[in-house]
Amino acid sequence: MYAVVKTGGKQYRVTVGQKLKVEQIPAEVGAEIVLDQVFMTGEGENVKIGSPLVAGAAVKCTVVSHGRYDKIRIFKMRRRKHYQKHQGHRQHYTELRIDAIVA
Repeated sequence: MYAVVKTGGKQYRVTVGQKLKVEQIPAEVGAEIVLDQVFMTGEGENVKIGSPLVAGAAVKCTVVSHGRYDKIRIFKMRRRKHYQKHQGHRQHYTELRIDAIVA
């Protein structure tokens, strides 16, 4: 069984047992989280599509860890203007383990 959920402004297709890195969620490691914005659930030929959400559907997850992605290097330059700017960014994430999909 799979589901399409929304968290952190993005949509993810998840299945039971999958580990997923999402935008940082303020929760302790080991805490259980319920994602209730479910757009679609499916199992084989049986698919439910919400308008916009599937009523009564939820995804239960456990927080595995928190961390930061690798650094992204940003370089801006204006030619012939003697302008160069270097910048770096590391995005925070929360790693979730999908425990159950309730449809």
